[in-house]
Amino acid sequence: MKTVTHWIGGKSVDGTSGNWGPVTDPATGAVTTQVALASAADVDTAVASAKAAYATWGTSSLSARTTVLFRYRALLDAHRDEIAALITAEHGKVHSDALGEVARGLEIVELACGITTQLKGELSTQVSSRVDVSSIRQSIGVVAGITPFNFPAMVPMWMFPLAIACGNTFVLKPSEKDPSAANLLAELATEAGLPDGVLNVLHGDKVAVEGLLSHPDVAAVSFVGSTPIARHIHATATAYGKRVQALGGAKNHMLVLPDADLDAAADAAVSAAYGSAGERCMAISAVVAVASVADELVAKIRERAEKITIGPGNDPSSEMGPLITRAHRDKVASYVTGAAAQGAEVVLDGTGFTVEGHEDGHWIGLSLLDRVSTDSDAYKDEIFGPVLCVLRVETYEEGVALMNASPFGNGTAIFTRDGGAARRFQLEVEAGMVGVNVPIPVPVGYHSFGGWKDSLFGDHHIYGNDGVHFYTRGKVVTTRWPDPADAPAGVDLGFPRNH
Repeated sequence: MKTVTHWIGGKSVDGTSGNWGPVTDPATGAVTTQVALASAADVDTAVASAKAAYATWGTSSLSARTTVLFRYRALLDAHRDEIAALITAEHGKVHSDALGEVARGLEIVELACGITTQLKGELSTQVSSRVDVSSIRQSIGVVAGITPFNFPAMVPMWMFPLAIACGNTFVLKPSEKDPSAANLLAELATEAGLPDGVLNVLHGDKVAVEGLLSHPDVAAVSFVGSTPIARHIHATATAYGKRVQALGGAKNHMLVLPDADLDAAADAAVSAAYGSAGERCMAISAVVAVASVADELVAKIRERAEKITIGPGNDPSSEMGPLITRAHRDKVASYVTGAAAQGAEVVLDGTGFTVEGHEDGHWIGLSLLDRVSTDSDAYKDEIFGPVLCVLRVETYEEGVALMNASPFGNGTAIFTRDGGAARRFQLEVEAGMVGVNVPIPVPVGYHSFGGWKDSLFGDHHIYGNDGVHFYTRGKVVTTRWPDPADAPAGVDLGFPRNH
């Protein structure tokens, strides 16, 4: 059986706990790997390694950092198929989807390669007689990143490249459900010339997480995951005086107006709801259909959903793979089996789906629920699976009010041909990321990703300018120098005397 250990100080480390967790192939249900689970002592070792490396990395030149990052970017590009294969084997997503994940992570590595311009300060001269004021940004120290199972390569790459480009060192705690990609990312960083201890990977469960949140040498914590855990991460780490950016869950809505291109809207709803088996925080899980558009839109979504091919992620013909674990599969299925009793019309029920020859895999088919009420479990909860809810409203105003009443505010979209309606929507909707005829409005790397309300805890979004600001702290320097002509007698600087 394959074994995944910690990566600390530039090498593989078994750790001291003696505890190991199972890693399952979602397509077969078989345990294929065991991953080390950190003890409190292992947390101390990883943080100590990062702290020791910070002594020199934190004062290294920008050119030295970016030289490593450019080499790292080339290595990631050369190994993208290998990284994607690890993601497919442990997460279950199809290979093309895994490749897309790696590509999105590479965007942030490329942003980090250009960190020299992002870290430029400001200068005001002569604010008073012979007084200048400058603002600079400096690194903060050891940073921890706690990342989810659904994007085991992309989300870590949303964090550590920017953090280390800014001069920090990093301890990554990836999901124990699919840990292998994180280790390969760290190994490639070492191959690129990143000094030992700058990037460490600590595997584990609650022991590792709580150890990082309370550790006195960890200055900041980045997190992506569910809202309850994000709230806990934020409350706990800030109580210990740390900076925190904790991105939580979502219930992303797509508003479809009567003038929309319904074929385009249906295509978008299917790809956004069922892509990556719905296991992404930017998935569209609620379509809000306005007035007469609903019946035709539901029919078009159903027609497309029934054609999706579900199978193992390493099968080139598969368009959607299994869910990450059996327990998660069963939880997702429960929302569908209980939907009719809560007033929904079950248009598609995927709970009985299986794949021949892979009957023990974590399979579920595509499910479509129509006429869903806002007080039903399928609407209120983040399902995190291939279940799409359709809600019906009579007007644009009713639709926006419904969306804004949600406690989540991660991403949202509107489908319309009317520019005025789209402009009004982007100003009125209460969400951090808005798409206009774009179902999954994930910002490009040089903008920032993050939601509102219960989808974000902390003041900074992730990557982009917000990411740079999170991983640095500002310092303002006020300087006053006497004029050389006023130098004391006996000191000759070559300037004419004023008197």
